[in-house]
This record gives sequence, C-alpha cells and structure tokens, in this order.
Amino acid sequence: MLWKLLLRSQPCRLCSRRRMLSAPRCRPSVARFTCTPDNHSKKENERTVEKLYKCSVDIRKIRRLKGWVLLEEETYVEEIANILQQLGADETVVASILERCPEAIVRSPAAVSIQRDLWQSVCRNKEELVKLIEQFPESFFAIQDHENRKQNVQFFQELGLKNVVISRFLTTASSIFHNPVEQNKQMIRILQESYLNLGGSETNMKVWLLKLLSQDPFILLNSSAAIKETLGFLQEQGFADFEILHLLSKLKGFLFQLSPRSIQNSISFSKSAFKCTDHDLKQLVLTCPALLYYSVPVLEERIQVLLKEGISIAQIRETPMVLELTPQIVQYRIRKLNSLGYRIKDGHLANLHGTKKEFEANFGKIQAKKGRPLFNPVAPLNVDE
Repeated sequence: MLWKLLLRSQPCRLCSRRRMLSAPRCRPSVARFTCTPDNHSKKENERTVEKLYKCSVDIRKIRRLKGWVLLEEETYVEEIANILQQLGADETVVASILERCPEAIVRSPAAVSIQRDLWQSVCRNKEELVKLIEQFPESFFAIQDHENRKQNVQFFQELGLKNVVISRFLTTASSIFHNPVEQNKQMIRILQESYLNLGGSETNMKVWLLKLLSQDPFILLNSSAAIKETLGFLQEQGFADFEILHLLSKLKGFLFQLSPRSIQNSISFSKSAFKCTDHDLKQLVLTCPALLYYSVPVLEERIQVLLKEGISIAQIRETPMVLELTPQIVQYRIRKLNSLGYRIKDGHLANLHGTKKEFEANFGKIQAKKGRPLFNPVAPLNVDE
C-alpha cells in the first residue's frame, strides 16, 4: 500500500505542466548569473540591465548575442541613448540599435559624439544619419582612430567623391579608413600613373578613377606590387596597352582582384571551350571582359546551361556577353521568349542578354512583331458603360 500513498502525494506530470503554463509570468530578475570563460558565476550589472529595460530593450537578445556587455562595470546606456535621441531617433529605433549593437553602451560618449560629427559631415541631415546608424550600427560604433578617419574623409572629398559615396564607404567598406591616409594617397597615385602609362588621358582619368572607387573601394587595400603584376601579365599575354586600358575601363577595380594564375586558367579554358586561336580569344575577351573575371567552374556551368537549351558554341562565340547572365536568368528569359513562339536556338542571342530593362525592351519588340497587343497594366480600360 505504500506505493499507492506515494502516488497520491505526488502530482502527475500533466498537472504540474498545466500549473506551470497557467502561472503568471513575472519580469525577469535583473540580477542574473552568467557563465563566461573567465568567470562562471560573474553577476550582471544590475544598473545596466535596469537602464536598458527603461529604454525598452529586449535583454534576452543581448544575453543571447553579446552577454559580456551586461557584465561590464562601466556602461553608458543613458548617454548613448541621449545622443541618438538628439539626432531624432525615437524609443523604438534606439532600442533596435542597442539590441543589434549592444557594445554601443560601453563606448565613451565623447568618442561617440566625435564619430557622430564625422558621419554628419557626409550626411544631408540628421534623419539620413539616423537611418545609416540603424542599418549599420556596428560600423558606427566601431570607435577607433578618429583623426585618421577624418583625414581619409577629407581626402576622398578632395578627390571629388560625393558625400553619399563616402557615407556608403563608412558603412560597407569601413576597412579602407583603417589605412593611414598617406597609404591611400599612394595607392591613388599608382592607379593614376597606371592609367596614364596605358595611354589614358588626363581629362578622362578623374572620371575613370571616381567610377573605379565608387564600384570597388576595396582596391585601396591592394598592394602596388599586385597591381603591377596583373598589368604586366596581361601585356605578356599579348594585350596592347590600349586593350588593357579597355579592360580596365570595363572591369574597373575588379581587374585587380584577379591573379595571373586565375587569368591564365580562364584564358586556357575559354580557348579550349570555343576552339579558337589566341587572336580570336583576345577579341572575345575584349568583347566580354567577364571571361577573365569569372572562374572556370562558373564559366563551365553557364556554357553547359546554354548548350542544354539548344544554343550552340558558335552562337555563344558570336554573343559572348550572354555568359554574364546567371543560369537562372538565362532559363527564365528563354521560357519567356518561348511563350511567344520565339526559339532562341534559331535566333540571335542579342535578344537574350543585356540588363533587365534591355531584355524587356527586346521582348516588347518581338511581341509586337508577333502581332500580339502590348498589355499595359496601368492603362485605363475602354469599356462601354
């Protein structure tokens, strides 16, 4: 009978579970022990947690992402929140920023203010600055080497880069601001000299340089030796200076991301795939510089997709720019042309390649030739009432 008494004295698991679910939820305790590699029982800073609660911050997110912040003895929750609020950020935005970048509360308010002034110098207004901080809080609160950042911003402005481009650099290419300004200046001089030595004009050089930096700011992280090596290798492959200048104008800084080995591999593959001479291959590359940029596996995959669609190697040689399209885009466009009865394997690939806007324009022309009315979804309908 003892076992029956024990059963009566202990509630069943189902009842216990129901009581747990029905119990009112209380606010998590601000005092919490957190395990860290250095200290398995270090206590969270109660003042920090309390202030974050007041800012409507979800503490659970911080504990999950960067719990070490809550263990810091010295934090500046109210000060950082105040700086953001002075820029026009509301409570929701402030909470979102602190949840995504909790290390902001351990940054010195004085340093954050300096960073704010620097970023504000390239933003049109406070509203634009708040949006940037909300999108890229890690970049904004990466406080270090203010003077060097400021000098680089001034240098880029002197080059003629627009503030909107510089602000994009600050958020998505912040590593270029780690370079000493003199190092960035030296790289710019090397690029300018390379452009002029290949036959470029002083008049066009500034436009080319600004486009290059806008499209690929990470070129500033290259070494001068790597740039000279790439240009020298292309000359060894038989490309004349004006032809290299053409490739440089088309690929911009992406050309310098390539090593001589990768260029050689792409050239060897293309020569074999298209069964052409060195001269013919050079013409293909000049027509479609992407043949140098894309790796062999990428080129092989794209050629195979086209062949499976019934397109011949001869057609690809005639319009190699089609290799700039991903397999998904190629297949989608072919299906769309097939819906009009247009067989791409019997036609010209010029109707297939190009930007989305160019393709839609070509599609509209083919549609008109087939005698089908062009449908405008926003045009008013002529219906007799």
